[in-house]
Amino acid sequence: MPIERAHFTRLARYNRWANQRLYAACASLAEAEYLKPRPAFFKSLHGTLSHILVADRLWLARFEGKPQPYQSLGHIPYGDLPGLRVAREAEDARILRVVEAIDDAAFGRPFTYRNMAGETWSQPLDQLLTHVFNHQTHHRGQAHDQLSQTGTAPPELDFIYFMREA
Repeated sequence: MPIERAHFTRLARYNRWANQRLYAACASLAEAEYLKPRPAFFKSLHGTLSHILVADRLWLARFEGKPQPYQSLGHIPYGDLPGLRVAREAEDARILRVVEAIDDAAFGRPFTYRNMAGETWSQPLDQLLTHVFNHQTHHRGQAHDQLSQTGTAPPELDFIYFMREA
């Protein structure tokens, strides 16, 4: 497997692992605690986890040449954690499939897309994939902090822990 494909496949697997751990911890909360408004950019654990899913779906649609599925990064596609969790698991599987299907030469080539404002951008695909995974890590960190404000201990999400289990 080429090094870039192996790298991004590993990140997709890490992403799935971290999401499973975070969602399992959130599932131990009472629904009111999970949905509780918090001083966070996306207003709650549910809002933060929803944002990650929405952003992933937007990027995957771009990579797959499909229409933009949402008009807002703050869209809440599911009203509760169980629905969001099923969608998250499906999206994590989709991310892995998309990464594994990328042509080896495409990783370093420019990828042209339209952002939500309709502006056209072109950047190397490997940089855009790095952004997708970094974006998830960034917002999982916010959710991790929000979880620490509850009675549930947030799980270890560091990449090194994933690598030790792999």
